[in-house]
Amino acid sequence: MSGAVPPLELVGGRLAYGPRTLWEGLDLRIEPGEFVTVLGPNGSGKTSLLRAVLGLTPLTGGRLTIQGAPPRRGSRHVGYIPQQRLVDPSAPVRARDLVRLGLDGDRWGIGGRGPRGRVDALLAAVGASAYADVPLGMLSGGEQQRVRIAQALGTEPALLLCDEPLLSLDLRHQHEVTALIDQMRRTRGTAVVFVTHEINPVLPYTDRVLYLAPAGHAVGAPDDVLTSERLTALYGTPVEVLRASGRIVIVGGDDAHAHHVEEAAE
Repeated sequence: MSGAVPPLELVGGRLAYGPRTLWEGLDLRIEPGEFVTVLGPNGSGKTSLLRAVLGLTPLTGGRLTIQGAPPRRGSRHVGYIPQQRLVDPSAPVRARDLVRLGLDGDRWGIGGRGPRGRVDALLAAVGASAYADVPLGMLSGGEQQRVRIAQALGTEPALLLCDEPLLSLDLRHQHEVTALIDQMRRTRGTAVVFVTHEINPVLPYTDRVLYLAPAGHAVGAPDDVLTSERLTALYGTPVEVLRASGRIVIVGGDDAHAHHVEEAAE
């Protein structure tokens, strides 16, 4: 275990909305440069975990710290890549404009005027220099995500949160975006929390998995968490994990859970 202050530490974490508890007793310490993939069915609390780290949703139990301090809105220690969303082709915002906004961490990427040289360096780091002056709406989904990664890295965060960044991307762009995030965390020492339903594109880069499920949660190496026995216990229903050609296919035991579990493997 590293002696450095962890970018994220959660001890006995609990999050509930009224009578419904999403997760409790969650312990998670993430080290600098570590890549943690968060999996689980819809409604298991994956996005709520990110909101807690962003200082938007308070825990209902336990302790959460970011770089040794309580989470707060707009922390410069935290970068955030949102879900892929459509941009109006007529919108005047260029790629470099979005990255420039990311240089002000007080509102997690909204507001601020970064120097042009810094913006150019960030765009170059993610391979987006060629379309720096192109309106966002004219870029492909993969190109837009590259720009969002550059924006999220504007404050040189210790922790990078990725909320389903592969949605709506084809397989090639999924691999490109994931490899780019991995490259950034290796060169910068940035810890990554990667929420996804697409386990296979991120599997080669994942150090540990946090699996949130109806009957509990599990944290550990992919080979330890993604097993038939472990997921059967987490779902409370039979689940089978198949491995072939370096890919993982997870099949649920009933219709209620199979749809969500299979999504994590497609």
